[in-house]
Amino acid sequence: MLTAVVTTSHSAGNLQVILLEADTCERTDLEGNPEFTTGSAECPELNPIAPEMKEVIWGGGAFIVLLVVLRVWLFPKVREGMAARYDSIQSDRESAETLTAAARADVAEFEARLASVRSEAQERTEAARATLEAERTEAIGEANARIAEKRAAAAAEVEAARQAAMGDVESAVTDVVSRATEIAVGDAPSPDAVRSAVQGAMNTGVSS
Repeated sequence: MLTAVVTTSHSAGNLQVILLEADTCERTDLEGNPEFTTGSAECPELNPIAPEMKEVIWGGGAFIVLLVVLRVWLFPKVREGMAARYDSIQSDRESAETLTAAARADVAEFEARLASVRSEAQERTEAARATLEAERTEAIGEANARIAEKRAAAAAEVEAARQAAMGDVESAVTDVVSRATEIAVGDAPSPDAVRSAVQGAMNTGVSS
């Protein structure tokens, strides 16, 4: 049996523990502190790592108490916390899905409105283009009518001027022919005959 001997050095103040092998053991729990042979029933060999019964009882009791506390108080708390966390995650997921659906609906509505605006703008553009084309055609027609009117007026003025010039020329030619005939023949010709001859000659020249 091992006996622990503790020595103290007064000079250095160090504590030393020495284990000695002993053949006998002293029972301090008995009157007179008797000694017995190591290994006998009164002095059995002790296992330093073997727990005593009270240690086993206290350890088992503490473990059972801890198990009961864990099962009754801690485990429900943990389960409630996990359930609350799961519900929170599920709620956040549902909220995200709802927001995603709402965002997709907003995008679809925006695209529909954009398509409607584009279609309306296209229709207005086509209407404006048709209006401008009609106004352009009308303006061109009015301009052509004014040009034709001015051209007709100018042609009438030219024809009137030509007729006036022809009358002046005819009168001058008639005078010249009458005077020349009078000089050549010695007698004045008839004015109607001279005018008729001059008109026939002028008409023949114009038609040719």
